[in-house]
Amino acid sequence: MSESIAPARPPEPDFSVITPEELLVYREAENRFRASRAAYPLIGAPSPDAEIEWREVALPGRALPVRVYRPRSEATLPLVVHVHGGGFVGTAAQCDWTNSHAAARLPAVVVSVEHRLLAPDSPLANAADDGWDTLQHLVRHAAQWGVDPTRVAVFGESCGALISALTAVRAKKNGLELKAQVLVNPVADVTETMFDYPSIAEHAYRPSRALPLLQLFQRLAVPPGADAKAVSPLHTTDLSGLAPALVVVPTQDAVADHGRRYAERLREAGTSGQLSEYPGAKHAFLTLPGVEPQAEAAQAEILAFLGEALAK
Repeated sequence: MSESIAPARPPEPDFSVITPEELLVYREAENRFRASRAAYPLIGAPSPDAEIEWREVALPGRALPVRVYRPRSEATLPLVVHVHGGGFVGTAAQCDWTNSHAAARLPAVVVSVEHRLLAPDSPLANAADDGWDTLQHLVRHAAQWGVDPTRVAVFGESCGALISALTAVRAKKNGLELKAQVLVNPVADVTETMFDYPSIAEHAYRPSRALPLLQLFQRLAVPPGADAKAVSPLHTTDLSGLAPALVVVPTQDAVADHGRRYAERLREAGTSGQLSEYPGAKHAFLTLPGVEPQAEAAQAEILAFLGEALAK
Protein backbone atom coordinates (compact mmCIF):
# COMPACT_ATOMS: atom_id res chain seq x y z
CA MET A 1 0.00 0.00 0.00
CA SER A 2 1.36 3.41 -0.97
CA GLU A 3 2.09 5.75 1.93
CA SER A 4 2.27 8.84 -0.34
CA ILE A 5 -1.13 9.90 0.97
CA ALA A 6 -1.57 9.07 4.64
CA PRO A 7 -4.91 7.37 5.30
CA ALA A 8 -7.27 9.41 7.42
CA ARG A 9 -8.71 7.87 10.54
CA PRO A 10 -12.50 7.56 10.34
CA PRO A 11 -14.67 8.98 13.12
CA GLU A 12 -15.83 6.37 15.62
CA PRO A 13 -19.41 5.39 14.82
CA ASP A 14 -22.29 4.95 17.22
CA PHE A 15 -21.95 1.23 17.90
CA SER A 16 -25.45 1.04 19.36
CA VAL A 17 -27.06 1.61 15.96
CA ILE A 18 -24.40 0.66 13.42
CA THR A 19 -25.52 -1.59 10.57
CA PRO A 20 -23.48 -4.55 9.26
CA GLU A 21 -22.71 -2.59 6.08
CA GLU A 22 -21.56 0.46 8.06
CA LEU A 23 -19.41 -1.76 10.27
CA LEU A 24 -17.55 -3.19 7.27
CA VAL A 25 -16.89 0.30 5.86
CA TYR A 26 -15.65 1.54 9.24
CA ARG A 27 -13.50 -1.58 9.76
CA GLU A 28 -11.76 -1.21 6.41
CA ALA A 29 -10.96 2.46 6.95
CA GLU A 30 -9.90 2.05 10.58
CA ASN A 31 -7.64 -0.92 9.87
CA ARG A 32 -6.06 0.90 6.93
CA PHE A 33 -5.19 3.72 9.34
CA ARG A 34 -3.88 1.37 12.05
CA ALA A 35 -1.60 -0.37 9.54
CA SER A 36 -0.07 2.91 8.32
CA ARG A 37 2.77 5.13 9.46
CA ALA A 38 0.14 7.78 10.16
CA ALA A 39 -0.76 5.77 13.27
CA TYR A 40 2.77 5.78 14.72
CA PRO A 41 2.14 8.78 17.03
CA LEU A 42 -0.49 6.59 18.72
CA ILE A 43 0.72 2.99 18.34
CA GLY A 44 4.47 3.58 18.30
CA ALA A 45 7.11 2.76 15.72
CA PRO A 46 8.45 -0.78 15.34
CA SER A 47 11.89 -1.74 16.57
CA PRO A 48 14.63 -1.55 13.93
CA ASP A 49 16.12 -4.70 15.46
CA ALA A 50 13.34 -6.98 14.22
CA GLU A 51 12.33 -8.03 10.73
CA ILE A 52 8.59 -7.90 10.00
CA GLU A 53 6.75 -9.72 7.24
CA TRP A 54 3.32 -11.03 6.34
CA ARG A 55 3.05 -14.76 5.72
CA GLU A 56 0.22 -17.26 5.33
CA VAL A 57 -0.42 -20.46 7.23
CA ALA A 58 -2.39 -23.27 5.64
CA LEU A 59 -5.12 -24.25 8.09
CA PRO A 60 -8.01 -26.70 7.67
CA GLY A 61 -10.25 -25.25 4.96
CA ARG A 62 -8.55 -21.86 4.83
CA ALA A 63 -5.32 -19.91 4.51
CA LEU A 64 -4.78 -17.35 7.26
CA PRO A 65 -2.45 -14.32 7.22
CA VAL A 66 -0.02 -13.96 10.10
CA ARG A 67 2.42 -11.14 10.85
CA VAL A 68 5.85 -12.45 11.76
CA TYR A 69 8.42 -10.62 13.87
CA ARG A 70 11.92 -12.08 13.96
CA PRO A 71 15.12 -10.75 15.48
CA ARG A 72 18.15 -10.56 13.24
CA SER A 73 19.37 -14.00 14.27
CA GLU A 74 19.76 -17.36 12.58
CA ALA A 75 19.28 -19.27 15.83
CA THR A 76 16.31 -21.48 16.65
CA LEU A 77 14.25 -19.35 19.00
CA PRO A 78 11.26 -19.59 21.34
CA LEU A 79 7.83 -18.94 19.84
CA VAL A 80 5.25 -16.43 21.03
CA VAL A 81 1.83 -16.70 19.37
CA HIS A 82 0.14 -13.32 19.67
CA VAL A 83 -3.48 -12.31 19.03
CA HIS A 84 -4.37 -8.65 18.54
CA GLY A 85 -7.29 -6.95 20.22
CA GLY A 86 -10.37 -5.49 18.61
CA GLY A 87 -12.77 -8.32 17.93
CA PHE A 88 -14.79 -6.81 15.09
CA VAL A 89 -12.09 -4.32 14.07
CA GLY A 90 -8.33 -4.64 14.36
CA THR A 91 -5.22 -5.93 12.65
CA ALA A 92 -1.95 -7.51 13.70
CA ALA A 93 -0.14 -4.47 12.30
CA GLN A 94 -1.52 -2.31 15.13
CA CYS A 95 0.76 -4.26 17.49
CA ASP A 96 4.04 -3.74 15.59
CA TRP A 97 5.55 -1.74 18.47
CA THR A 98 4.75 -4.40 21.05
CA ASN A 99 5.66 -7.44 18.98
CA SER A 100 8.79 -6.15 17.26
CA HIS A 101 10.30 -5.13 20.59
CA ALA A 102 9.31 -8.49 22.07
CA ALA A 103 10.98 -10.34 19.22
CA ALA A 104 14.18 -8.30 19.51
CA ARG A 105 14.48 -8.23 23.27
CA LEU A 106 13.43 -11.74 24.33
CA PRO A 107 14.67 -12.82 21.69
CA ALA A 108 11.89 -14.90 20.10
CA VAL A 109 9.88 -15.35 16.95
CA VAL A 110 6.52 -13.64 17.46
CA VAL A 111 3.69 -14.68 15.16
CA SER A 112 0.58 -12.50 15.35
CA VAL A 113 -2.66 -14.07 14.11
CA GLU A 114 -4.77 -12.05 11.67
CA HIS A 115 -7.87 -13.90 12.83
CA ARG A 116 -11.29 -13.70 11.26
CA LEU A 117 -13.01 -10.62 12.67
CA LEU A 118 -16.42 -10.80 14.25
CA ALA A 119 -19.30 -10.21 11.87
CA PRO A 120 -22.88 -11.41 11.49
CA ASP A 121 -21.51 -14.39 9.51
CA SER A 122 -18.36 -14.94 11.60
CA PRO A 123 -18.84 -15.55 15.35
CA LEU A 124 -16.18 -15.65 18.04
CA ALA A 125 -15.83 -19.42 17.64
CA ASN A 126 -14.16 -18.78 14.25
CA ALA A 127 -11.59 -16.43 15.74
CA ALA A 128 -10.94 -18.88 18.58
CA ASP A 129 -10.32 -21.64 16.03
CA ASP A 130 -7.90 -19.38 14.17
CA GLY A 131 -5.81 -18.89 17.31
CA TRP A 132 -5.72 -22.57 18.20
CA ASP A 133 -5.19 -23.86 14.67
CA THR A 134 -2.34 -21.41 14.08
CA LEU A 135 -0.60 -22.53 17.26
CA GLN A 136 -0.89 -26.19 16.26
CA HIS A 137 0.42 -25.47 12.76
CA LEU A 138 3.45 -23.58 14.04
CA VAL A 139 4.37 -26.27 16.53
CA ARG A 140 3.95 -29.05 13.96
CA HIS A 141 6.11 -27.17 11.46
CA ALA A 142 8.53 -25.68 13.97
CA ALA A 143 11.64 -26.36 11.89
CA GLN A 144 10.21 -24.42 8.94
CA TRP A 145 9.59 -21.42 11.18
CA GLY A 146 12.91 -21.61 13.03
CA VAL A 147 11.28 -22.07 16.43
CA ASP A 148 11.71 -24.41 19.37
CA PRO A 149 8.40 -26.29 19.87
CA THR A 150 9.24 -26.91 23.53
CA ARG A 151 9.40 -23.19 24.35
CA VAL A 152 6.08 -21.68 23.35
CA ALA A 153 3.87 -18.98 24.90
CA VAL A 154 0.60 -17.28 23.97
CA PHE A 155 -0.09 -13.57 24.36
CA GLY A 156 -3.11 -11.42 23.57
CA GLU A 157 -4.96 -8.22 24.32
CA SER A 158 -8.70 -7.67 24.88
CA CYS A 159 -10.53 -10.05 22.51
CA GLY A 160 -7.09 -11.41 21.63
CA ALA A 161 -6.53 -12.20 25.30
CA LEU A 162 -9.83 -14.09 25.32
CA ILE A 163 -8.66 -16.09 22.29
CA SER A 164 -5.26 -16.69 23.91
CA ALA A 165 -6.89 -17.90 27.13
CA LEU A 166 -9.09 -20.32 25.18
CA THR A 167 -6.00 -21.47 23.26
CA ALA A 168 -4.21 -22.22 26.53
CA VAL A 169 -7.18 -24.32 27.66
CA ARG A 170 -7.23 -26.26 24.41
CA ALA A 171 -3.47 -26.77 24.57
CA LYS A 172 -3.78 -28.46 27.96
CA LYS A 173 -6.62 -30.67 26.75
CA ASN A 174 -4.56 -31.75 23.75
CA GLY A 175 -1.30 -32.33 25.58
CA LEU A 176 0.52 -29.35 24.06
CA GLU A 177 2.69 -27.79 26.75
CA LEU A 178 2.88 -24.02 26.91
CA LYS A 179 5.42 -22.18 29.00
CA ALA A 180 3.29 -19.09 29.64
CA GLN A 181 0.22 -17.08 28.76
CA VAL A 182 -0.02 -13.28 28.90
CA LEU A 183 -3.53 -11.81 28.97
CA VAL A 184 -3.79 -8.02 28.72
CA ASN A 185 -7.15 -6.35 29.53
CA PRO A 186 -8.92 -9.62 28.72
CA VAL A 187 -12.58 -9.96 27.88
CA ALA A 188 -13.26 -13.21 29.72
CA ASP A 189 -17.05 -13.57 29.78
CA VAL A 190 -19.44 -13.25 26.83
CA THR A 191 -22.40 -14.98 28.50
CA GLU A 192 -25.49 -13.27 29.89
CA THR A 193 -23.38 -12.31 32.95
CA MET A 194 -20.87 -10.35 30.83
CA PHE A 195 -22.12 -7.01 32.13
CA ASP A 196 -22.66 -8.02 35.77
CA TYR A 197 -19.37 -6.61 37.07
CA PRO A 198 -18.74 -3.38 39.00
CA SER A 199 -16.11 -2.21 36.51
CA ILE A 200 -18.69 -2.36 33.70
CA ALA A 201 -21.03 -0.07 35.60
CA GLU A 202 -18.23 2.28 36.63
CA HIS A 203 -16.66 2.63 33.19
CA ALA A 204 -19.61 2.07 30.88
CA TYR A 205 -19.30 5.58 29.43
CA ARG A 206 -16.06 6.91 30.86
CA PRO A 207 -13.31 7.35 29.91
CA SER A 208 -14.90 6.13 26.65
CA ARG A 209 -18.26 4.80 25.43
CA ALA A 210 -17.37 1.20 26.22
CA LEU A 211 -20.83 -0.23 26.86
CA PRO A 212 -22.30 0.09 23.32
CA LEU A 213 -19.09 -1.37 21.89
CA LEU A 214 -19.18 -4.33 24.28
CA GLN A 215 -22.87 -4.93 23.58
CA LEU A 216 -22.16 -5.08 19.85
CA PHE A 217 -19.19 -7.33 20.54
CA GLN A 218 -21.39 -9.77 22.44
CA ARG A 219 -24.09 -9.79 19.75
CA LEU A 220 -21.55 -10.61 17.06
CA ALA A 221 -19.55 -13.03 19.20
CA VAL A 222 -22.42 -15.27 20.22
CA PRO A 223 -25.22 -15.57 17.65
CA PRO A 224 -28.57 -17.06 18.68
CA GLY A 225 -28.23 -20.73 19.53
CA ALA A 226 -24.46 -20.62 20.09
CA ASP A 227 -22.92 -21.74 23.38
CA ALA A 228 -21.55 -18.59 25.01
CA LYS A 229 -19.85 -20.55 27.79
CA ALA A 230 -17.73 -22.44 25.25
CA VAL A 231 -16.03 -19.15 24.27
CA SER A 232 -15.92 -17.61 27.76
CA PRO A 233 -12.72 -18.46 29.67
CA LEU A 234 -14.38 -17.52 32.96
CA HIS A 235 -16.86 -20.36 32.46
CA THR A 236 -14.28 -23.03 31.69
CA THR A 237 -14.98 -25.84 34.14
CA ASP A 238 -11.40 -26.94 34.78
CA LEU A 239 -8.62 -24.34 34.81
CA SER A 240 -6.07 -26.55 36.57
CA GLY A 241 -2.79 -27.44 34.95
CA LEU A 242 -2.71 -24.49 32.56
CA ALA A 243 0.40 -22.54 31.64
CA PRO A 244 1.36 -19.88 34.21
CA ALA A 245 -0.49 -16.65 33.45
CA LEU A 246 0.28 -12.96 33.74
CA VAL A 247 -3.01 -11.04 33.70
CA VAL A 248 -2.48 -7.33 33.06
CA VAL A 249 -5.39 -5.07 34.04
CA PRO A 250 -5.70 -1.32 33.38
CA THR A 251 -7.95 0.01 36.13
CA GLN A 252 -9.95 2.53 34.05
CA ASP A 253 -11.40 -0.26 31.93
CA ALA A 254 -14.94 -1.58 31.73
CA VAL A 255 -13.68 -5.18 31.62
CA ALA A 256 -11.13 -4.77 34.43
CA ASP A 257 -13.13 -7.11 36.64
CA HIS A 258 -13.09 -9.77 33.91
CA GLY A 259 -9.31 -9.91 34.26
CA ARG A 260 -9.37 -9.77 38.04
CA ARG A 261 -11.89 -12.58 38.27
CA TYR A 262 -10.08 -14.74 35.74
CA ALA A 263 -6.78 -14.42 37.61
CA GLU A 264 -8.64 -15.35 40.80
CA ARG A 265 -10.21 -18.41 39.15
CA LEU A 266 -6.82 -19.56 37.86
CA ARG A 267 -5.37 -19.37 41.37
CA GLU A 268 -8.39 -21.18 42.83
CA ALA A 269 -7.71 -24.00 40.36
CA GLY A 270 -4.05 -24.23 41.36
CA THR A 271 -2.72 -22.55 38.22
CA SER A 272 -0.27 -19.70 38.64
CA GLY A 273 -2.22 -16.53 37.91
CA GLN A 274 -0.28 -13.34 38.52
CA LEU A 275 -2.44 -10.21 38.46
CA SER A 276 -0.77 -6.90 37.66
CA GLU A 277 -2.86 -3.71 37.77
CA TYR A 278 -1.97 -0.37 36.20
CA PRO A 279 -3.83 2.40 38.03
CA GLY A 280 -5.30 5.02 35.73
CA ALA A 281 -4.50 3.13 32.54
CA LYS A 282 -7.25 2.63 29.97
CA HIS A 283 -8.37 -0.28 27.82
CA ALA A 284 -5.91 -1.18 25.02
CA PHE A 285 -3.22 0.92 26.72
CA LEU A 286 -0.44 -1.48 25.69
CA THR A 287 -1.25 -0.82 22.02
CA LEU A 288 -1.09 2.97 22.46
CA PRO A 289 2.41 3.83 23.75
CA GLY A 290 2.24 7.24 22.08
CA VAL A 291 -0.55 8.40 24.41
CA GLU A 292 -0.54 5.92 27.30
CA PRO A 293 2.44 6.58 29.61
CA GLN A 294 2.23 3.17 31.32
CA ALA A 295 2.56 1.15 28.11
CA GLU A 296 6.36 0.93 28.36
CA ALA A 297 6.26 -0.24 31.98
CA ALA A 298 3.70 -2.91 31.10
CA GLN A 299 5.78 -4.00 28.11
CA ALA A 300 8.84 -4.37 30.34
CA GLU A 301 6.90 -6.46 32.85
CA ILE A 302 5.49 -8.69 30.12
CA LEU A 303 8.90 -9.27 28.53
CA ALA A 304 10.45 -10.10 31.90
CA PHE A 305 7.68 -12.63 32.56
CA LEU A 306 7.97 -14.21 29.12
CA GLY A 307 11.76 -14.19 29.19
CA GLU A 308 11.88 -16.09 32.46
CA ALA A 309 9.23 -18.60 31.35
CA LEU A 310 10.74 -19.27 27.93
CA ALA A 311 14.24 -19.75 29.35
CA LYS A 312 13.13 -22.86 31.24
